[in-house]
Amino acid sequence: MSVDIARQLLGILDKDRIKLLRIDKYVRGDHDDPYMPADADEEYKLLAKRAVSNWTPLLITTPCQALYVDGFRRGVAATGSDGREIGRLDSEWDHWQRSRLDARQLAVHRGALGFGHSFTLTERTKGRVITKGLSALNTSAVYEDPANDIEPQAALTVTAWPADKKLGTARLFVGPIELAVTFKDASDPKSVRVTRFVKRHATTECPVTRFAAAIDLEGRTLGVVEPMIQLQNRINQTVFDLLIAQTYGSFQVRTVTGMAPPMKLKAVVNEAGEPTGEMEPEFDTAGRPVMEKVKVNASRFMFAESDKARFDSLEPTPLNGYIESIDMSIRHLAAISQTPPHHLLGQIANLSAEALQAAETSLARKIEEFRKSFGESWERVFRLAAELDGDTATAEDFHGEVLWRDMEARSMAQTADALMKLGELGVPQRGLWRRIPNVTQTELNSWEEMADAEPDVAQAQLIRRSDERPTSSRLNTAPLRSEAA
Repeated sequence: MSVDIARQLLGILDKDRIKLLRIDKYVRGDHDDPYMPADADEEYKLLAKRAVSNWTPLLITTPCQALYVDGFRRGVAATGSDGREIGRLDSEWDHWQRSRLDARQLAVHRGALGFGHSFTLTERTKGRVITKGLSALNTSAVYEDPANDIEPQAALTVTAWPADKKLGTARLFVGPIELAVTFKDASDPKSVRVTRFVKRHATTECPVTRFAAAIDLEGRTLGVVEPMIQLQNRINQTVFDLLIAQTYGSFQVRTVTGMAPPMKLKAVVNEAGEPTGEMEPEFDTAGRPVMEKVKVNASRFMFAESDKARFDSLEPTPLNGYIESIDMSIRHLAAISQTPPHHLLGQIANLSAEALQAAETSLARKIEEFRKSFGESWERVFRLAAELDGDTATAEDFHGEVLWRDMEARSMAQTADALMKLGELGVPQRGLWRRIPNVTQTELNSWEEMADAEPDVAQAQLIRRSDERPTSSRLNTAPLRSEAA
């Protein structure tokens, strides 16, 4: 049965690989060539390479820069294997730091946004619980209900593809069991072999977690790059046409009629090969006279001996239409991808704060959608890490949630004023600490320890600050009195 699962998972990888590799090429700037004549010369091909304006990385980078996990909040108190409550420097956040996920989470998010999905593997390695990212190019998973299940029935990740007559190798996870797999070709099911049992992971389910940017009820995932490829090709084609017009028709062409170009002359020699001082026209192999090339520049003056000669010029090709077409395509790209136009066009002059906020609204909604999807996946990662660490309460805690960094631009004075007013409304002081922008989980843990170590000092500071605050800034809770009274 495990062989059948391995064949199924490798078949999924083989089927999706062409599409995923095309997406990867577009992210790296290796795009399809724009249309050009079949007999195009090297100059055309060079212009085609220079016409590539790679916007696809920006479609990934813009939302990804607002997707930073800064902490994790448990829904219930955490207990260790001995039944005692675990302190604030909890095991799951220690696992996050040991896995260097402060930085590596970006690769997981970028992979999911680009390909539509990515994966992580949580396991105990050398006595430590570690989570690492897995690419969709090398990993696949199967679900009983792919649209609604978060835990896969089985997953496979390729560790080495076949090359130089060497077999490909892969790790197969069927629930908590890991098996070793070899194969000659992913498209050849008969070449797939399950060679040995590796180990049983200390989890009750498969340790691989999927991160999906967008998923429908059929279980299909979709990233931000694939729907934009046609628009990206349109932009490249327009830029290519602009370069052609700019190279061949953007300058003024001088014309002359009623005048033949001068013939190329050569010196006449005698039988002894000595020049006679006379000149004669030079002819090519077909017996036709060879004409001199007419060179025209700012330092040359053109004249003709015949009174029938007429001089004129051809106007250069206007480029404004091409430039406007490029701007239009970029605006279409911004609208469809929910990316603010000023992020792509760089035009932010004379925009009010309200206009900028309105332009960012669509992107903020898109980022919130990604946070909901990725947040569920990270919560499962924390539950797996807690289970591997013997933290049974957190492993079964489905009320825990990840905390995302607040990336909205605002001054510290505005934040402090808002938090102070929330405190006056009765919100607990410690509950407001997480609302401070860019505060990390490590800092919160440190503040908690200091507050517990010196509770009387902290309370005295709060009372003193409240007494020193101007009366007008305090919340007025006195009952209203009518003018009639």
